[in-house]
Amino acid sequence: MDIPYELIGEAAVYISLTSLAVLFAAIMLGLYSFKKIIFPTFVLFVLDLMYSPAKWLCRVFSIRSTLIDEIMVEIRNGVYLDDFKKIKDNKILVGPQCMRHPECKARCDPCIGYICQSCGKCDFTRLKKECEKKGYDMFIVPGDSFVRKIVKLRKPNAALGIACFEELNESMHDLSPTLPVQGVALLRDGCFNTAVNVEDVIDRMV
Repeated sequence: MDIPYELIGEAAVYISLTSLAVLFAAIMLGLYSFKKIIFPTFVLFVLDLMYSPAKWLCRVFSIRSTLIDEIMVEIRNGVYLDDFKKIKDNKILVGPQCMRHPECKARCDPCIGYICQSCGKCDFTRLKKECEKKGYDMFIVPGDSFVRKIVKLRKPNAALGIACFEELNESMHDLSPTLPVQGVALLRDGCFNTAVNVEDVIDRMV
């Protein structure tokens, strides 16, 4: 039996072109979502399914590498905002340890991360006060694995996260099937001396 290599090759080309067209459409809709969110389920499904090719496409066209994550965070914020607002208790705020002051003396609990001492040297002091006012529990974590531990231990009804776009997108993707989520991206990311717009975080704490 002859193997129809030519037919297989043509089919592969058509499938690849169709996939790229669908991905391009999802990205365009995602970009429009910064103004108005439309077809969020389609956009999230395609970008989740084709996350790596989407990132590759951005590199090919010299587009900032975080664009896909920015789109997905924006859409998830819009999709889950109403449900998030309805939750009035047992909410958590999760921030990254890289926002801590270099002289931070907080100890790291192996299950829930760093325990803020309200020393006033970084933004976590103010965020902790806001959490106490609005009924949130605040957690400062060294990595994504701590987020999963905290959710498993504390069983929150909703979660607000602070992180770089890639980690924020990943965490929101993991948590959104089970509880409403919101996210605020860092203004300056990295592994040390990062920063967030505190007012944006407080505004999200509805």
